[in-house]
Amino acid sequence: MAQAQLANPEAIGSPYARIDGPVKVSGAARYTADFNLPGMVYGMPVCATIAHGRVVSINTARAESMPGVRVVLHHGNRPPLYRAASGSIDERRPPLDDDQVRYYGQYVAFVVADTYEQAQAAANAVQVTYDAQSPDVSPPADEDTPNTESTRGDAQSAFAQAAVRIDAVYSTPVETHNSIELHACVAHYDDDTLTLYDATQGVVNQRDVIAQMLGMGIENVRVISHYLGSGFGGKLWPWPHSLLAAVAARMLGLPVKVVISRAMTFHSAGHRPYTRQHLRLGATQDGRLVSIQHHYLSQASIRDDYREGCGEPTPRMYSTPNLSVCWGMPRRHVGAPTSMRGPGAVPGMYALESAMDELAWALKMDPIELRLKNEPDHDEGKNLPFSSRHLRECLEQGAERFGWHRRQAEVGTMRQGDEVLGRGMAACTWPAMRMPSEVRVTLHADGTARILCATQDIGTGTYTILAQLLSAETGIPLDRIEVGLGDTRLPPGPVSGGSAATASIVPAALSATRKAVRAAIKLATKKDAPYAGKSADDLVMRDGRLALKHDQNDPGVPVAEILTDAGVVSVAGEGQADTGADAKKKYSIASYGAHFVEVAWHAATARLRVKRVVTVIDGGRILNPRTGRNQIEGAIIMGIGMAMLEQTHYDHRSGAPVNSNLADYLVATHADAPQIDVSFLDYPDVVWNEVGARGIGEIGLAGFAAAVMNAVYHATGVRVRDLPVKIEDLIGAAVQA
Repeated sequence: MAQAQLANPEAIGSPYARIDGPVKVSGAARYTADFNLPGMVYGMPVCATIAHGRVVSINTARAESMPGVRVVLHHGNRPPLYRAASGSIDERRPPLDDDQVRYYGQYVAFVVADTYEQAQAAANAVQVTYDAQSPDVSPPADEDTPNTESTRGDAQSAFAQAAVRIDAVYSTPVETHNSIELHACVAHYDDDTLTLYDATQGVVNQRDVIAQMLGMGIENVRVISHYLGSGFGGKLWPWPHSLLAAVAARMLGLPVKVVISRAMTFHSAGHRPYTRQHLRLGATQDGRLVSIQHHYLSQASIRDDYREGCGEPTPRMYSTPNLSVCWGMPRRHVGAPTSMRGPGAVPGMYALESAMDELAWALKMDPIELRLKNEPDHDEGKNLPFSSRHLRECLEQGAERFGWHRRQAEVGTMRQGDEVLGRGMAACTWPAMRMPSEVRVTLHADGTARILCATQDIGTGTYTILAQLLSAETGIPLDRIEVGLGDTRLPPGPVSGGSAATASIVPAALSATRKAVRAAIKLATKKDAPYAGKSADDLVMRDGRLALKHDQNDPGVPVAEILTDAGVVSVAGEGQADTGADAKKKYSIASYGAHFVEVAWHAATARLRVKRVVTVIDGGRILNPRTGRNQIEGAIIMGIGMAMLEQTHYDHRSGAPVNSNLADYLVATHADAPQIDVSFLDYPDVVWNEVGARGIGEIGLAGFAAAVMNAVYHATGVRVRDLPVKIEDLIGAAVQA
């Protein structure tokens, strides 16, 4: 695929401020819970207080007699719901579907009342009797990994014969997304049409799945999500509260708002599952990998099948003739896991890059040198060439910017005052993804333009990117472009997940804009028009004007003038894009990068902090380095939380997540933020799309926790393999110091 020849190439790659920024900082942006409709009532789930057993009885009499209560739904009186045959959803069981309880906090009833306070009080008054059994919420230990994900050669024999071997187990805990905007839904049923204002990362999928589960046609369901207060994957797919809001709205003929509590998000709206990963690396004395074995467990709920694909990046990451990636899925009495930023690769790269660091120490080799020595010339897992892979440059440029050459190799020898400094690094990767997309572009007679797609902006800059793409093709300035997103009445677009949205909409947006321009050119070449007698190929659009392509002295004619003279209010074009499956049959397509981290360890107070970070990313062409850098910086802060703070704890007696609040579940804050240096390489991947852009939302988190832990080892001599690092892990280092 050739690189795009753009009318206004400066629009791509420029650090534009977000066009949606003013409405957000002024408070004018309306998030889901901001919608208040006439006659609206409020829903409140009743959550199970056991994790395993069944509901024996539900007494709703007291709740139903309380002021303002409209209805109390439960298994005995809930209208029919169905399972979705297509689309994505992690908790496939419809809410209130039976009397079985499979995790703590599972919804066993749903109260609707005139006010939020009345609904909450009535929910507390519902009396539920259980036949409780002992739950199992224990972390997986030594369960089998019977499912083969990727294999080549004889990894087991090669490992046994290797001169240098690393055999270690790494674990990552349950993490909960904790977006600042709580999960919310406002459901309005009117004239056989259901409208859902929903805090979702995928309005089209939300519509399709909910329509199926309600037994409605998708043409009668509309989902709107104009702004999202972040999601990190937790808002990708439908959760039970949205279904219950829709059911109640249809029953009552009234709008129903549901905003679930912070505690509810810990059990009924997904989480990153616990993983246990067994890594075996075998190498020659000079550091050549001869075997990689990556066998992992991804904890699942009792009935659902979400798997954290930790082994996805392993087959392509390093060159080795022998490899085995296998997985298992132990089930526990917890809510359904779901995607969390960088699903699979984030915990997977933590384990792989930690093991690579351990191998470097065993070989007494610089960890960058070890990675460069095992750099593959093609994807050995798929036996395909790379469309674009510049990990080597990421490592070399990152090392230079970080000052890696000043790192003293011995453990605990770098000091600054009372602190011991540790420096570590890790590589990262994320696969390229695309989804079917459609975009509509309209050029108006007043000189403005509009670009529409049902995809949503979850805070990553999609509004701005779409405006940039239209401007790149037309020269119309961004402040003259209106972007419409987040509504299923618009042309269908992708979910905002997997770093797929931008790469998905680029081809569709460019195609739609070009068709709209061609429609304007057709008017300009008609009889008595400014370019009568010219062919469509003779003209191009620059700075909002149509002009002769090969005559730089032609000032051109404003498109607005051409439309006005023709008596036309607007011209439009529609573009489509596919999944990129044909390209993926021929190439291995992914982004790469490298993290360099400096930590400071104060032994006297047992204080560990991340002091400095340098990250270099090979993400193809970066459409907007300002929003792109923001994505990586946010991932780094999230990575500090993963490495040092975040962990959901379950009570083994009740199965309850016991730290289900932002006081006890620790997340990184401004006080934890280090000095951050982010840079991007400029290697457009035109195999993937004509401007060469790949997604970058996930890759900044992949590998980062390993870089932190590798730095911790360099500072303290303590190898932490179970995240997050705890003071207890480092007490020995404090005593030695």
